[in-house]
Amino acid sequence: MDDATTTELEAAAFRRLLKHLRERTDVQNIDMMNLAGFCRNCLSNWYQEAAEGQGISMDKAEAREIVYGMPYAEWKEKYQTEATESQKQAFEANKPQH
Repeated sequence: MDDATTTELEAAAFRRLLKHLRERTDVQNIDMMNLAGFCRNCLSNWYQEAAEGQGISMDKAEAREIVYGMPYAEWKEKYQTEATESQKQAFEANKPQH
């Protein structure tokens, strides 16, 4: 497989991941962090870093809007719930590093 095709497939898979995460608003970021060690905010950070690596200026809010499909504050207001004590404890025990 050539590099262009690989890039196209990777981009398609990433777009599908974003679509999936936008549809699964019931899945909280803390759950993702506790189970997988990354969350929507991590994806936003990685997207921003990739943009900057290509010489494209992008702030955190712009990157988050790309990943969340809406401004982050709006997503938090609509979908984010208060973390439970067990979620907080799991997060502290794992302290996901990436």
